[in-house]
Amino acid sequence: MKKFFLHTLSLFTFVLLLINFNSHAQQPHDKAIYKDYKPGYYQNTIMRGINDEAEKKEPPKTQKYFKMDATGLDVPTSPSQFKTVWRNNPISQGNTGTCWSFSTTSYYETEINRLTGQNIMLSQLFTVYWEYVDKAKGFVETRGESNFDEGSEANAVKRIYREYGCVPYSDFPGYAGDIKIYNHSRMVAEMKNYLASVKTNNAWNEDEVISTIKSILNHYIGTPPAVVMWNKKSYSPKDFLLQVCKLNMDDYVDVISLMEKPYYTQMEYKVPDNWWHDSSYYNVPLDTFMSLIKKTIRAGYSITIGGDVSEPGFNMNNVCMVPSWDIPSDYIDENARQFRFNNGTTTDDHGMHLVGYMEKNGKDWYLIKDSGAGSRNVGEGNESFGYYYFSEDYVKLKIVDITIHKDMFESLMSRFSTHRS
Repeated sequence: MKKFFLHTLSLFTFVLLLINFNSHAQQPHDKAIYKDYKPGYYQNTIMRGINDEAEKKEPPKTQKYFKMDATGLDVPTSPSQFKTVWRNNPISQGNTGTCWSFSTTSYYETEINRLTGQNIMLSQLFTVYWEYVDKAKGFVETRGESNFDEGSEANAVKRIYREYGCVPYSDFPGYAGDIKIYNHSRMVAEMKNYLASVKTNNAWNEDEVISTIKSILNHYIGTPPAVVMWNKKSYSPKDFLLQVCKLNMDDYVDVISLMEKPYYTQMEYKVPDNWWHDSSYYNVPLDTFMSLIKKTIRAGYSITIGGDVSEPGFNMNNVCMVPSWDIPSDYIDENARQFRFNNGTTTDDHGMHLVGYMEKNGKDWYLIKDSGAGSRNVGEGNESFGYYYFSEDYVKLKIVDITIHKDMFESLMSRFSTHRS
């Protein structure tokens, strides 16, 4: 009887191992290729639209990229394949590092439509203007230790809206002169050089510093309006936010999933772009993080996302996947995610706007509205222009933080203590 039991157990174990082996063997083995560098939308449209030959720098013609080969894969090809929320058309951020404002402004435009039915295009550069002012204040307060650069995080828009309000795009497009392409290279260099001299000379007069920074901003992107007209009525930017847009910044939460701090506590996202050291991020387990994304987009809400866009499986004709030779799908978990964050291969490269989903072969794909140049390399006549198609695995491994409406987070709120790590 004992021998029969052991024989049966061994046979059962063998069958389980065979099933497990077959399940892994059935996973496709992705391939990689070297792709020749070809100038794209950034070089051919953005930089050629800027009248500055010194800025038209291109990588060497012999440069090659090691990329996943997506040939023959069953992947999305058009935004029309997705179930989507309303959103304005994608707009290019040009030669700037302001994806955080473009993506999150797009998010709040979608929220305005969801809440009020209005189709309003908001000014991205109004937010950028005041963020630079706040960064300059932080630079003075910390005596030059605070980061002053183009990047920021999605929740900076929430902070700026609370303090300064928002305005329609038509009231403050933020272009310099007649060139309708954003180019902040000279502006940022001028502000950084000025602040470096402030630090060198120990000239910490805040009023003078802010006045100088504003004068530089006014020259390059214009003076932000104190009053705007909407439907023949005048509003301050704060009143426009509350009375027209009907946005309450207390209704939005920022969610993250990292192992370095305890789950179900609030934590600081320790990256340079979080220059004001915001510690309000709600840290949740990865499975919960992914469930929030699935639930939120299916309920008709959109999502801001922030994460890494420098992978070999990123942007293959606007498709973004995780190759099996990087890490097989079954092994993408919180450990793989944290490992990449700690070794720097996952960073907060880029902010984007998740606006749709579709199910394919048992997993989600997400439609991502983008302001960067890479999503525009397919050409303006292509349906994919200004969009990416993210596989569920790519989001799980490479997207670090999201912004969602508190309605989608309410069931989790009771699990958080008042402690902030």
